[in-house]
Amino acid sequence: MSLEDTTANLKKASDGFDQLFANDLEKAHEIFKSENSPFHMIGVGICAFLEAALGMEAGVVAEAAKSLAEAENAVKAQLKTSKYAKSNTRFPAGTEYELLHSDAVILHGITHALSESYMGYAQCLYAMNSAHSKFTKLYKTVYPNGLDNYATPSSSTPSSRPASIHSQIPSTNPTTTVQAKPKSSGLFSRFGSSLSVPSPPVESAGKVAPDGPLEELIMSGAAFGYGMFNLVFSLLPAGIRGVVGFLGFKHDRKLALRALAVSAAQKDVHSVFAGLTLMTYYGVVLLLSGYQADEQHILKQYKAIVDNIDERYPTGSLWILNRAKILRMSGDTPGAIDVLQAGLQPDRPHTFAQADSLLIFELAWTLLSQRRYLEAADTFLRMTEVNSWSHATYYFIAAGCHISLKNYEKAQTLFDAIPDLLDKKKIGGKDLPTEVFIKKRLRFYQDKQKRLTGSTDNWAHCICISPAEELSIFWNTHARISKEVAQEHIAEFAVFTPAIQVSSPLIPKETIESTPGKIDLDTPDEIVVRALLLGVLHRTVGEFGASRAFLLEAKKTTVAVNTWVAGVATFELAVLELKETEAKIGSDLLVLDEEKKIAWRNVIKSANEKLNEALSLAPQSVDLSSRLDMRVAMLRDEIGLKKEAIDGVV
Repeated sequence: MSLEDTTANLKKASDGFDQLFANDLEKAHEIFKSENSPFHMIGVGICAFLEAALGMEAGVVAEAAKSLAEAENAVKAQLKTSKYAKSNTRFPAGTEYELLHSDAVILHGITHALSESYMGYAQCLYAMNSAHSKFTKLYKTVYPNGLDNYATPSSSTPSSRPASIHSQIPSTNPTTTVQAKPKSSGLFSRFGSSLSVPSPPVESAGKVAPDGPLEELIMSGAAFGYGMFNLVFSLLPAGIRGVVGFLGFKHDRKLALRALAVSAAQKDVHSVFAGLTLMTYYGVVLLLSGYQADEQHILKQYKAIVDNIDERYPTGSLWILNRAKILRMSGDTPGAIDVLQAGLQPDRPHTFAQADSLLIFELAWTLLSQRRYLEAADTFLRMTEVNSWSHATYYFIAAGCHISLKNYEKAQTLFDAIPDLLDKKKIGGKDLPTEVFIKKRLRFYQDKQKRLTGSTDNWAHCICISPAEELSIFWNTHARISKEVAQEHIAEFAVFTPAIQVSSPLIPKETIESTPGKIDLDTPDEIVVRALLLGVLHRTVGEFGASRAFLLEAKKTTVAVNTWVAGVATFELAVLELKETEAKIGSDLLVLDEEKKIAWRNVIKSANEKLNEALSLAPQSVDLSSRLDMRVAMLRDEIGLKKEAIDGVV
């Protein structure tokens, strides 16, 4: 295929992606299905993948897998032909199709991980392991001298984050040589022999620029694929990562983030996906890691990426979503709610239902975090109108909101509908981890009601701590609320009997002493959930001593059902130590004397030990253990960054 034809097909397919990113999925599908080029077929697969990844719907996941497999086969055929043609770029002939093939492989692999199950992760690993050599070869071909001379979206200089994810670009001589193919030669030597030729064009300040849209596709795509590949592997659960190590692959998350940032600074399709990947990662780190070595730098990087893409696609739901997340993580929850509600107004394009559903889902959790229970319940139920993923979960959380409002009849109606919803087929034909958790909770409440009354009728009346607040622990929403809202939560949980044994300046003594005859929480399983919630909430307010006492109570109490609590409580103790140390002695490296550095090192060691213990308390048999595993991995990274900064390695 000639350069002109290839570039024309790329341009047409890029128009389809522009429609997709602007929220017009129907128009994007129309453009992608108008041609049979590899670029268009990848577009069809990516649309299906995004619908699957954002909607978590079993049927759509299967369709995504089928579309990506078809795209992979089409690209393979084109790649085979292109190997014997003249190269259209300074890179080896067919590099653009090697890249598209890698795109299909990595996205196909990720579809297996959407179930959040260990089997799904294992299938993801199997699919992606075969692609390891492809990504490594592409990366070394396109970036033989690494990424230091390439721009990233933000020029933020962090105090505690690695140089691999910010853009302090060193000056570069335009005649610097790179390992690349001269225009007249054939393929690269597979064994590393190369010629020294002038570097790619240089824009300014040492930023190496691609020459034309095909080279931008290759350069941005190679950085995206390699970064995504490393990042996905780094976020797999510890048990799966152990298998990865056995197979000889060792991930590098710093390099992954740097590669994604280099891709995000471009303007091609991959740059948008790289930006979306970084947004998702930063948003998850800010929400789930519990502690950040340099939160302000993450927020600045996050905002720079959102600004870069939002400027191009202001109507896209994905960018509206991330702008709201930045506000929420920055402490402006009312502002986040305003942005989300504005994004859902009917005057915007709404043909990308899966993207819109993310706005609704984020709005539901944000309303819940503000104790706006009725609005939150209605918004979670609205999810059932736009998304088929786990209606049981949406009903369960909505019912929990009504428990908080003491609307027991409405809560019971919602609870009663859940068993039928749980019987519906899920991804891979198996229950989702959240639904396994829900089944146990429903049995637990029914058993409690029968124990209290002799019957399971109207069992919602026996629930004291809202199931919505309980699930919120796994989404870590209580760590990102205001002190005022946290104190309202504490006051609510403090009145339940038996009386709280931990001394807290936020719980009046008369509240503890005015214990009625009825015991509200009549099992250790309920008491440990209250202790865990109170531990997190006291930490949010800054009462670290009481927080530690509550978390230790939650960790040490023996339970029959809520076996997940001990691991989570131990994790939260690690977060507590880090936050308490930062509050007491600070984190500004410029003012830390040796004594304070030693204190930090001791805390870092202790926190890492607690994370080891948390994992030992949460084997696969424990509810939602894979989520805790992911949180541990993220917090370890943040701890590692803090240690490097304190030791003088930035």
